[in-house]
Amino acid sequence: MGYRFDFGAVFDRAPELFWGSLGTLGLAFAGMLLALVIGILGVAARTSKTAWVRAPVIAFIEVVRNTPFLVQIFFIYFALPLMGIRLNPTVTAIIALGINGGAYAIEIIRGGVESISKGQIEAGFALGLHKADVFRLIVLKPALRAIYPSLTSQFVMLTLTTSVCTSIAAYELTSAAQRIESDTFRSFEVYFTVTAIYLVISSLMMGIFALISRSYFNYPTR
Repeated sequence: MGYRFDFGAVFDRAPELFWGSLGTLGLAFAGMLLALVIGILGVAARTSKTAWVRAPVIAFIEVVRNTPFLVQIFFIYFALPLMGIRLNPTVTAIIALGINGGAYAIEIIRGGVESISKGQIEAGFALGLHKADVFRLIVLKPALRAIYPSLTSQFVMLTLTTSVCTSIAAYELTSAAQRIESDTFRSFEVYFTVTAIYLVISSLMMGIFALISRSYFNYPTR
């Protein structure tokens, strides 16, 4: 007996997939913002000349990059309550995504920062710029321009990683799909549709990043 495809059951639950997609985007953007903050602050500490400042950041990077994201999110959600720290699934997901993405962002941004010529930095100080302005204008922005493709690719991966957050019942696209599949038993139709939605989300993210690149990182032309 051949399998009969029926996408009607999935289309009937389209609002749930829509809200699940918004949940995915919300988790992704919040996680990216946190990851970027961690990345920038982490680079400042990672490149410090003081060993006791560098060491915790290096340890953080190694721990996060060498353990599965699923274990990290389980640790935050299930282990921290034993220490009196209880977080809801959404907050847990954002923190876990931010920490995971931040560890990778530190190394990506550091590569860009270290590519900046010391002569440019010295020129900035010679012009009387404050240390913070030198870091922001002469180091950080050119570094971000150089590593922007790598950083945004990592953020697209972070967006897809939100699917793991369904393991702690965070509301996003995959969790919505699981509920629909359990109600309709239309596994192929549900996950075929969800695959297409993830492709659309990834394309949307890349389009947004390309727009940011054109508006912020392009050099002005006369």
